[in-house]
Amino acid sequence: MKKLVAEFIGTLWLVLGGCGSAVFAAAFPDLGIGFMGVALAFGLTVVTMAYAIGHVSGCHLNPAVSVGLWIGGRFSLKDLVPYVIAQVLGGISGAGLIYLISNGSGYGIGDFAANGFGDHSPNGYSMQSALITEIVMTFMFLFIILGATHSKAPKGFGGLIIGLGLTLIHLISIPITNTSVNPARSTSQALFVGDWALDQLWLFWLAPIAGAVLAGLIYRYLSLEKGD
Repeated sequence: MKKLVAEFIGTLWLVLGGCGSAVFAAAFPDLGIGFMGVALAFGLTVVTMAYAIGHVSGCHLNPAVSVGLWIGGRFSLKDLVPYVIAQVLGGISGAGLIYLISNGSGYGIGDFAANGFGDHSPNGYSMQSALITEIVMTFMFLFIILGATHSKAPKGFGGLIIGLGLTLIHLISIPITNTSVNPARSTSQALFVGDWALDQLWLFWLAPIAGAVLAGLIYRYLSLEKGD
């Protein structure tokens, strides 16, 4: 239960910090945070939680990460579904806080930093582009996580490396899909937007999990090949 509470709080923080920075920046453009600031905010949520709860739950904060770590032999199957439930509930709670705060501004919620493709992509990218982007970005995210947390990796730097990796991923893909790589993050925003965001949510579960599975399989193969 302690691990699940940690995952709940950590995912709440990821959504509140990452999606919140996007929603609030859109409502108040004079703040000048831009998409680079949003990318950094997502990375910082992971860095801060990695050191806050990493020793409790492993700081997954993401169903795709949990799946990828399981495929990679780093996580128990019996904990997978409870982790995913805690992450989704934490994400929804974080989105709920953003909703309450943004409604107090008089600007409304806008697109609420929801993920989308086609007409709902920030730059009009197609479903195919979104699918490829989310698979590749999640693959690289899991590859970074598996490498940074390997027993032979330098100690104490894993959280920082993973957070910087997520920042880079957002810098690449915010213009394409608003960056998901995290089904819990996508679900939390889609529930409040409804309509098109719920219609397109399937892609932001399918693609991240597919990318995570591929990363887990390939990294496990590389590790076994080296005799680790």
